[in-house]
Amino acid sequence: MIFFAQARYLMLLLLVPLFPLLYGIGRYFRRLRIRKFGDENLVRELMPSWSGAKGWVRIVLFSMAFMFFVIGLARPQIGARLAEKKTKGAEIMIALDVSNSMLAEDYSPNRLERAKLAISRITDRLRDDRIGLIVFAGASFVQLPITTDYVSAKMFLGSITTGSVPVQGTAIGDAILTAVRGFSAQSEKSRVIIVISDGENHEDDPVEAAKTAADMGIKVYTVGVGSPEGQPIPVDGELMKDKDGNIVVTRLDEDVLRQVAEAGGGAYLRAGNEEFGLNPIINDIRRMEDEEFDSVVFEEFDEQFMYFFAIALALLAAEMLIGERRARRRLFGDD
Repeated sequence: MIFFAQARYLMLLLLVPLFPLLYGIGRYFRRLRIRKFGDENLVRELMPSWSGAKGWVRIVLFSMAFMFFVIGLARPQIGARLAEKKTKGAEIMIALDVSNSMLAEDYSPNRLERAKLAISRITDRLRDDRIGLIVFAGASFVQLPITTDYVSAKMFLGSITTGSVPVQGTAIGDAILTAVRGFSAQSEKSRVIIVISDGENHEDDPVEAAKTAADMGIKVYTVGVGSPEGQPIPVDGELMKDKDGNIVVTRLDEDVLRQVAEAGGGAYLRAGNEEFGLNPIINDIRRMEDEEFDSVVFEEFDEQFMYFFAIALALLAAEMLIGERRARRRLFGDD
């Protein structure tokens, strides 16, 4: 398979047929000028050393040299093939609460956007660790399977909104169990779940889910987002109200998040505007025993441009050596 790293330069190949065309037009006007001096055949006899055929050979060689030069300029590459790569690190599943309560503006601009920014910054600190994303509200699902592709992780992270999960609520326990199922078969030791939520659990038993994870050797950390005094929830330019018309106020439930972290063998941290709480967790993960993973990656392409440049140079050298004069023929020595 051939891949062009700078394929835009291939547009210059459109110039290749123009060179013979322009040369032919030039030859035509040259003949018109010769005719002004007299009979064309007579003028040709007065210039016996000039060769019209060699002129065409030269322009063809120049056109071919230009073609190979442009192909080289586009940087042709070959050799993309799969190869196995061994890495060492941890597997980290981040479960992010996307319920409507995460729209509260305890943080700037709101809880959800502040959490996404913190996750993005933490991703920049990862090296050979694997990361996965779980989004949850009244239900949960895998937004990004466990991977070392941090660019894709940021892309998926940017697309997360409170509409990512259509079922409202806060099912922390279901999110933990979904994260448990999301780890790879290679992982046995360094497995971590980070739950980012305001802790207002209304759906299930998150403490029992954290115990299940801990029994499987998975640590569960929790990061509390919000304030105990609470904030209203802005939705579509208005404040959310309950069925009785009262403004809904969402409060951080630290007790639930502490119990989950304790049951999961991890730690609870409350997010702040400056330190969101993920950095201490990553530092703790760094002290865990790294696990070796087998990954399948594409090997780098082999550059081929130098061969095309060499062919172009050889054709240009031949073009310059040919000239436009006929070769002198001597059959019997000196004239």
